[in-house]
Amino acid sequence: MTARENLGTVDEIRDFVYRFYDRVRDDEQLGPIFNSHIQNWDTHLEKMVQFWSSMLLGTGTYNGTPMPKHVALPSLSGELFGRWLKLFNETMNTLENQALAQRADMFAQRIARSLWYGYQLHHNPDKPLTEVVHG
Repeated sequence: MTARENLGTVDEIRDFVYRFYDRVRDDEQLGPIFNSHIQNWDTHLEKMVQFWSSMLLGTGTYNGTPMPKHVALPSLSGELFGRWLKLFNETMNTLENQALAQRADMFAQRIARSLWYGYQLHHNPDKPLTEVVHG
């Protein structure tokens, strides 16, 4: 068995994805953004399960390009990406499988930073990049 196979299962990932996005949907800052742009939550959640399974377990089930979808959103900020990370981290802290949680949290940090940098470069290419605001 490889380290990835020992990390967790797709069912564990499905569980955390659904728990996390329940929190996002209920969040006063993030909920309105996500709820206004996601037309079919069932489809989105399954796509997120594929994404995280591919990232964490190497399943190769995700096929997509998240950057253009995030860049197209209006009025995002480093604080909103920080809020997303905070909810993600809080969700990961509730998982029984902490090896999976720690690896997912590490990827989430990288993903948030990458998407925020890409967003800034697209919207304000002449301004210096700012970091995700953790809070």
